[in-house]
Amino acid sequence: MGLYLSTKTYTHSEGLSCCFRQWRATHSHCSLLHGYAISFKLVFECRDLDSNNWAMDFGGLKPIKGWLHANFDHVMVVAEDDPELATFQSLHDRGLCDLRVLPSTGCEKFAEYVFNYVKQWLRDQALSERVTIRSVECSEHEGNCAIYME
Repeated sequence: MGLYLSTKTYTHSEGLSCCFRQWRATHSHCSLLHGYAISFKLVFECRDLDSNNWAMDFGGLKPIKGWLHANFDHVMVVAEDDPELATFQSLHDRGLCDLRVLPSTGCEKFAEYVFNYVKQWLRDQALSERVTIRSVECSEHEGNCAIYME
């Protein structure tokens, strides 16, 4: 039996502009606040198509798009163990940034975070018996990207 793959891409033009830092990268300017219009590419996998002959109903992904915007559009993302978390929280509390605190930051960890969310979303939508998320790619720009898969 064959395998179907389909992709949904939220390109840089989607406007997922976020600011983040990788505080542990003390040898690099990546430890400073910096930002990108990041993009995501979701790869879905199935063996059986749905009644429309689709692996994934792209129109049904509007909640995923909304979640991506809520978590990565015009926000500052910091790691939960960032030693300056209180400083960033203070900026948020003063209305100077829209803060998101994630377990870790960077393309690799953003890809993993989105992967896990989509995987759970597929379960919640009762789709995971037929279609799964195969991978998520997160890109800062066309030269830097990371892919997470299980």
